Amino acid sequence: MSRLSIIVPALDEAAGIAACLAPLQPMRARGAEVIVVDGGSSDDTVALARPLADRVTAAPRGRAAQMNAGAALASGDTLLFLHADTRLPGDADTLVLEGLATTGCHWGRFDVAIEGGPALLRLVAAFMNARSRLTGIATGDQAIFARAGAFSAAGGFPPIALMEDIAFSKAMKRQGAPLCLREKAVTSGRRWERHGAVATILLMWRLRLAYFLGADPARLAERYGRGRA
Repeated sequence: MSRLSIIVPALDEAAGIAACLAPLQPMRARGAEVIVVDGGSSDDTVALARPLADRVTAAPRGRAAQMNAGAALASGDTLLFLHADTRLPGDADTLVLEGLATTGCHWGRFDVAIEGGPALLRLVAAFMNARSRLTGIATGDQAIFARAGAFSAAGGFPPIALMEDIAFSKAMKRQGAPLCLREKAVTSGRRWERHGAVATILLMWRLRLAYFLGADPARLAERYGRGRA
C-alpha cells in the first residue's frame, strides 16, 4: 500500500505551526508520515512541532534545502511539501494517493485559497489556480506532491534561494502533466495583508518575470526580502 510523507519546512513559525500540523493528525492515524524540517528557528517552532510530527529535524535555512532534507528522510513512496502557513483539506492523503493511482500522474498540486480580509485575495487565488492549470506550473502555496521516484529523477528541488517551486515544476513537467486537484489548500494571506495586496502582487509579478528572463534567484530573493520588510 502506498504511504504519504508530508514534509513541512519551517522557520520561526511558532505562531502557526500547530494550526498547520493539527489537521494532519487524522492522516497520521491513517498511516501518513509527518516530517518537520526546521531552518534554525529562534522561537518555539521545534518544541511545538515535536508532539505533532513523526520526526523533527534541522537543515540549512532555505525552503529548497529543507524540503530536500525532509525528502531524504521520508519513508513514504509519495511526498507532499506543505508550507508551514498552509492547511491541507482533511482528506488530502486520500485525494493525493488515489488521484495519482487513478490518473497515472507522477506529481501534482491542490488548488489554493488565500485566507485573509481583502476581497482581492479571492481573485488572486482564482488567478493562481487558473494559471497553474494552463501552464502546468505549481507554486509552493499549492502543496506540491510527487511520487518519490519521480522526485528523485527530477533531482529534487534545485538549490536556489527563490523560485525553487517554479524550477521544480518545470523539471517535473518533463515526466508528465501535473494532477491538479480542485480541493483547496488554505494558505495565510499575511504577506498580502501586511504589505498590501496590490503591492505584493506587483512584486511577485516582477520577480517571476525577472526569473523567466534569467535573473539570478539569489538577487531575486534579496528583492523579495526587501519587499517584505
